[in-house]
Amino acid sequence: MKAPAPLTQAPRVRDWIRLQPEGRVQVLTGRVELGQGNLTALLQIAADELDVPIALVDISSGDTRLTPNEGFTSSSLSIAQGGMSIRWAASAARHLVLARAAAMLDCPSTVLSLHDGEILRDGKTTSLSLWSLADAISEDDLVEAHAAPKPAAERHITGRSVARIDLRDRLMGAPFVHDLMLPDMLHGRVVHPPCLGASLNAFDEQALRERPGVEAVLRDGSVIGVVARSTHHANLACDWAHANVRWNVPAADIPDAVAAIAASQEDTTPIHEAGDVSQVSGERIHHKVSRPYLSHGSIGPSAAVALWQDKRLQLWSHAQGPYPLRDAIAMVLKIPATDIDVIHLPGAGCYGHNGADDVALDAALLARTVPGRPVKVVWSRADEFRCSPLGPGMVTRIDAVVDTDHRLLAMDVMVNSAPHGNRPGRNGSPNLRAAAFLAEPMLPSRSNDIPPENGGGADRNASPLYVMDHVRVQKRIVHDLPYRTSSLRGLGAYMNVYAIETLMDRLAAQAGEDPFDYRLRHLQDERAIEVLQTLRREIERWQALPHSEGVGCGIGFARYKNTAAYCAIWVRALVQERVRITHAIAVLDGGEIINPDGVINQTEGGMLQSLSWTTQEAIRFDGPAVASENWLDYPILTFSDVPAIDVVLINRPDQPPLGCAEGAQGPMAAAIGNAVHDAIGVHVPDLPITHDALVKAALNH
Repeated sequence: MKAPAPLTQAPRVRDWIRLQPEGRVQVLTGRVELGQGNLTALLQIAADELDVPIALVDISSGDTRLTPNEGFTSSSLSIAQGGMSIRWAASAARHLVLARAAAMLDCPSTVLSLHDGEILRDGKTTSLSLWSLADAISEDDLVEAHAAPKPAAERHITGRSVARIDLRDRLMGAPFVHDLMLPDMLHGRVVHPPCLGASLNAFDEQALRERPGVEAVLRDGSVIGVVARSTHHANLACDWAHANVRWNVPAADIPDAVAAIAASQEDTTPIHEAGDVSQVSGERIHHKVSRPYLSHGSIGPSAAVALWQDKRLQLWSHAQGPYPLRDAIAMVLKIPATDIDVIHLPGAGCYGHNGADDVALDAALLARTVPGRPVKVVWSRADEFRCSPLGPGMVTRIDAVVDTDHRLLAMDVMVNSAPHGNRPGRNGSPNLRAAAFLAEPMLPSRSNDIPPENGGGADRNASPLYVMDHVRVQKRIVHDLPYRTSSLRGLGAYMNVYAIETLMDRLAAQAGEDPFDYRLRHLQDERAIEVLQTLRREIERWQALPHSEGVGCGIGFARYKNTAAYCAIWVRALVQERVRITHAIAVLDGGEIINPDGVINQTEGGMLQSLSWTTQEAIRFDGPAVASENWLDYPILTFSDVPAIDVVLINRPDQPPLGCAEGAQGPMAAAIGNAVHDAIGVHVPDLPITHDALVKAALNH
């Protein structure tokens, strides 16, 4: 069995597991809790391998002073990689302790076992425990040298729904970085330039210093910020500065950013090719879909706290990657990364690269003006929309070829997209907004996108899982637009699954076949087939009901990244002035499922986010700047629009966990698009499926 990838960076047992003398286990993880419940699942894994109750296990996460460097908590890898690293490390700890106990008891280790942390011999207690033999694990013991994880049949804690360890504090306490109060704390705000490429024209710095409550002013190039005695004073000073500053804004005549992406002729990158799509004979079907630029739309705005003290910088942040953030800020400040501590605290949750990293740099720059005093920075809602990286606009084209029996012979896929791979530190740049406006600016690098071996970026899920002899997949990353983009949940998978799955429904209708049957005759993957067949059984009661006017049903299917979770979704749509989804059913095969309740929650969350993207969300622009600045400009799904949802899990405890958090986005979007077509006979190619999009599609039909 191949060792989990994070063990390369953190190979020692004590990088992951510490046995504390007071009778507790400390688990260390570089993964962070973003609302997905992953820390609870990681505790289950460790407790199961060490045979201790979860109540005796603590977890420390996302702290550069202590925890391993696991990069970003992203791409549905918290369990598939991070969790398996903990399983291996806990297994190694178990075997090291039992080997020491066997030597002390002069018996073979095969007669020893663990129960609630106590070491048993032939099922009877001894005087030994995990805690009394904690020193059996040395600083130099390597995980790979001692790991032998339990077989599935011997696990009793994983595979069960366990209450999340973080919910009580989130509901009843004050765990968020926004709540952090430190002695002598000040409050800061940055006056953000309106867009990339803008520069400061005129500004009265002295007048800003004289505003009520202002303790310090930052001015570095085109970066202006205030540090004040209270949030109120900081906000008033920032509002005054916004009203009085003058910017030089670059000209940009872009009537339609998505159309510009579609028309781009930048270089293409080949992703996958089998056969020769240009030589295939048969009926050709052209299919084109698009999505707009999207916001993360986190309900809580980004926030951070920074403190410069004793020549060190401490940062409290809700970033997805504490270590990458540390390294990116070190790049900007030109100090060693080891002089910076980043400690993760919860925020409102995020789905990729949002403003959490940018606001951390804002806080660091402001705190440097008042050494010895912590500074908290909380962005405004307008800051969040205008300054956070956006989810890229995309256009996916597919030319398909079918034979006289409507069997798929070829797909030629071309994905045009703004960049997805601009996380902090990528491509040799900090990729932090304020860094681009300093007197010595550090501009974002030209993005190379995410390579296919890491799941792909714009091309994620662009290679069809369906069987055919001829396939070509290419991508074109469009760099010449002024909008700042980066990773948003699922990257290109959402758009590409929508493209492939709405095409499959078109082909099924053209063949006069049931959408399930058409997909199944193009699949060989047994797990994919089982997921679709399970969904078909789950919706039998709905298929027996007569269709009312404006009511339609649709399905969507994908295997996320073609390597992670399988997910098939059915929805029932009511299409009138707008699209309303009334019911949705998902079937998900995530391999080994650690916490079923957590997987269900993640799948439901992905379905709802996809529903919001697919029917409502779109960023508006004003030339080179983002024009959306509040929830009226950028509507999202509300509680009254939430459908009845049922999630069915296929658990395979003998198989590796596949990761599930991003598996539902694409299938949900495709199911909605196909249900709309079923309801009104019109395919809507351009998302979101608003009233205007429905009218446009009907006119073009």
